[in-house]
Amino acid sequence: MSRNPNVTLKPIYERPSISQHRAGFMNKMSASSAYQPTDSIDGVLVEDLVEAHGSPLFVYSQRTLEDRYQELSGHLARRWPRVQLAWSYKTCYLDAVCKAFHAQGAWAEVVSGMEFQKARRNGIPARNIVFNGPRKTKEELAEAFEGEAIVNIDHFDELALAEKVAGELGIRPKVGIRLNLAAGSSVQRWGRFGFALETGQAWDAVRRMIGGGKLQLAGLHCHIGTFVLDPAGYGVAAGKIAEFANRLRRELGIKLDYLDMGGGFASKARLRSQYLPGEQVSPSFAQYAEAITDGLSALAVPHDETPLLILETGRALVDDAGTLISTVFANKRLPDGRRAMVLDAGVNVLFTSFWYRHDITPCSEPRGVPEPTVVYGPLCMNIDVVCENIMLPPLEVGSRVLIGPVGAYNVTQSMQFIQLRPAVAMISPAGEVAEIRRIETLDDLVMGESVPSWLS
Repeated sequence: MSRNPNVTLKPIYERPSISQHRAGFMNKMSASSAYQPTDSIDGVLVEDLVEAHGSPLFVYSQRTLEDRYQELSGHLARRWPRVQLAWSYKTCYLDAVCKAFHAQGAWAEVVSGMEFQKARRNGIPARNIVFNGPRKTKEELAEAFEGEAIVNIDHFDELALAEKVAGELGIRPKVGIRLNLAAGSSVQRWGRFGFALETGQAWDAVRRMIGGGKLQLAGLHCHIGTFVLDPAGYGVAAGKIAEFANRLRRELGIKLDYLDMGGGFASKARLRSQYLPGEQVSPSFAQYAEAITDGLSALAVPHDETPLLILETGRALVDDAGTLISTVFANKRLPDGRRAMVLDAGVNVLFTSFWYRHDITPCSEPRGVPEPTVVYGPLCMNIDVVCENIMLPPLEVGSRVLIGPVGAYNVTQSMQFIQLRPAVAMISPAGEVAEIRRIETLDDLVMGESVPSWLS
């Protein structure tokens, strides 16, 4: 039916709101953010990705994975003669992501028997697996020792269990110990893991190991924290590890095969506590590499006996490679006047919303004036807040947004709470797209369940 040309349609009414006056000095960058709509990822149109795999959708860029890996390994190799990166499985243990790093030469770093088996199934020999974590069962230690994996002992009870396993196997495996140390005032100490260095506990652990005669000390391991923004902390830790290694060599004649500095490098994400964007706050790989190798320069060993330097970086390698495509489901006004937007992806799949201030980028040209907006997910829970406060223009229902970086921890920590988990796709350097995990179904949710006879 044609519209009467003499009738003028009224514009859609939107309730006016009052914005709080911003006191203080003028901001030369202006109060509003500039938006550059992004309709593609690595050259692949967002709409094509959604049409093929649905929304929400995690998308990983293989090119970014490889670029980040090569950047870090290059900076380390220029400063230390023997370097090996071990991909942190817990950060994202999708097979496609793991194999992308393994293809670049990465070993596997695991913290459970499940992750150990996943790495083995991905074709990684046990000798190229670093086994960390505070819980390793008798069976898991036996398999690791028989395969000559790198096992880092976390506590005295594990030390005793490892000796028992070695005795039953009739072997004397090489192991490392995890050191718990203070890495400076800018790094919050992780006191839960490993043997305390400053109290003498770590030295007691070494003496206990030697006295037992069933294990060989081959390496030292430490992991000072996560999202560490001050590279100097790694310099302090590396210096202490070098001094401890020198004492082992000087007093006990122990020559170490490796020094494992763990991970914890910050990605370019923006923490909730940060004022500036992550790109301006997070250190470069060069800064981390320089701090570590400067600290290790105190190591007093002949050049031909330089131990292997192992890094277990996870977040900083994969975070920037992951993007979440989401769809606007609703718009509303809250009682306090703020604009609110509801997406089809919530904290059930975007766990890092609890500590990141994610970038949210419209995929199409927005209309209207940006204003403070709270972004919710679809869950029927008040905690389902993707972003508490972000400047966004009005976005139409059905329009797409890109959320990032989301490559680290979201897939491994996602849950089937109220909503099933979405699909995950990967884009190759050549622009090919493959689904690396399908969207879940109700059958996936109830898999493994059973109903007792008196209820069925």
